[in-house]
Amino acid sequence: MTTVTPSNATFKNKEKPQEVRKANIIAARAVADAIRTSLGPKGMDKMIKTSRGEIIISNDGHTILKQMAILHPVAKMLVEVSAAQDAEAGDGTTSVVILTGALLGAAERLLNKGIHPTIIGESFQRAAKRSVEILLQMCHRISLNDRDDLIRAASTSLSSKIVSQFSSFLSPLAVDAVLKITDEDATTVDLNDIRLIKKVGSTIDSTEMVDGVVLTQTAVKTAGGPTRMEKARIGLIQFQISPPKPDTENNIVVSDYRQMDKILKEERAYLLNICKKIKKAKCNVLLIQKSILRDAVNDLALHFLSKLGIMVVKDIEREEIEFLSKSLGCKPIADIELFTEDRLGTVDLVEEIDSDGSKIVQFTGIKSNNAKPTVSVVIRGANQMILDETERSLHDALCVIRCLVKERGLIAGGGAPEIEVSRILNKESREMQGVEAFIWQEFAEALEVIPTTLAENAGLNSIKVVTELRSKHANGEVNDGISVRRSGTTNTFDEHILQPVLVSTSAVTLAAECVKSILRIDDITFSR
Repeated sequence: MTTVTPSNATFKNKEKPQEVRKANIIAARAVADAIRTSLGPKGMDKMIKTSRGEIIISNDGHTILKQMAILHPVAKMLVEVSAAQDAEAGDGTTSVVILTGALLGAAERLLNKGIHPTIIGESFQRAAKRSVEILLQMCHRISLNDRDDLIRAASTSLSSKIVSQFSSFLSPLAVDAVLKITDEDATTVDLNDIRLIKKVGSTIDSTEMVDGVVLTQTAVKTAGGPTRMEKARIGLIQFQISPPKPDTENNIVVSDYRQMDKILKEERAYLLNICKKIKKAKCNVLLIQKSILRDAVNDLALHFLSKLGIMVVKDIEREEIEFLSKSLGCKPIADIELFTEDRLGTVDLVEEIDSDGSKIVQFTGIKSNNAKPTVSVVIRGANQMILDETERSLHDALCVIRCLVKERGLIAGGGAPEIEVSRILNKESREMQGVEAFIWQEFAEALEVIPTTLAENAGLNSIKVVTELRSKHANGEVNDGISVRRSGTTNTFDEHILQPVLVSTSAVTLAAECVKSILRIDDITFSR
């Protein structure tokens, strides 16, 4: 007699959830392995060709993952983890993905022992919480006045990028830029106040920080207007100084040349009226927003403005308006009737300068009371790819200093904190009972992936290096890590290989959270 299988047999069948978990872990680890070779000062770079045909060369974990065409939904979670790390700490985007991959490998071994996935996920989070406590205990507190420590942390971040040989010059630049816009009591830094401007030409050494504002647009010279203005009063306008046009569909037919004259006279009077109003408000530098529908400013208007001695810079992008109004202390003006003196910004000097073969407009000596301190950095480089990568590297260095403003602690780099946390967790797991002890042990071993990868990428014997580090840490040398310059282990704190404690703590926490959410998935269904 044939047995009728009950309809809920699918629930008795345990194989499917296991297979799904296995597939998820394999997919996520594939992503982690793809990016693994780009960790550390000897890490390799990836070349990415986008769908539009642009080419990106980068070493930044988040940039690489963001551009990769990833289809698997679980693998996409790793991209989000690196994005979260990028937002929280700004650096360590590669480490967090590698760490997540290692924890998933540990989870897979634990699942094969028959341990329940939710128990693994929760124990991992407890272990991560303990790791954060250990990291905070071993960190070295600093103050923002200690410029040397900040510079060392920034140059450690730059050491793994293409621009590493310029780190001695870019790190102080990044530190000064951040210190200029914060004070001792600040808890966070708005990096939008630091504007990175890319200009092709010259070499990376010519990158400079400008105390003031820099525009890549040039002053309009067609009508012979001024290109240098002292004691400038700046107006930022969002309306057009050109005769009004009819709508696109309509045409005006002029049959008589007297009407033609009348139209030209009207136009002339209209423009002269606007220009006089601008002059009346004592404005002598005019920034005009880019306009799509009609010319932002026409030749006749330029002629009038140059006669009135007003310097004109046109084609200001819409994205720049907010930054300019914040840093120059002038309010954007949307209509000529609103053009009043109190909406202008005051600056000591506006001039167009020649900087390595291309012209830029520079504002120095900003006087307005309502202007926020902002900084512009002009990045120079041989080609667009180097410029883009320098911009990303500088952004990482700025983020590192922002981390130190948020959480003022430095720890040794080069895999030292990971080995130390791993040693303490291993020791504590021996005093535990039950499944938790197993899980903590696996978590501790997974943390060693960072020093192992660093050693592999530097061409060292990873087993020898990691075991040597373990024995040194067991003897109480807490700050010992891998120094690629010495190609071996050394006290990385004394070698000035430093990183903000926030980078490590947020990486461990985010990795554990991501692993927990991946382990809890036991089936993937597709909705219509």
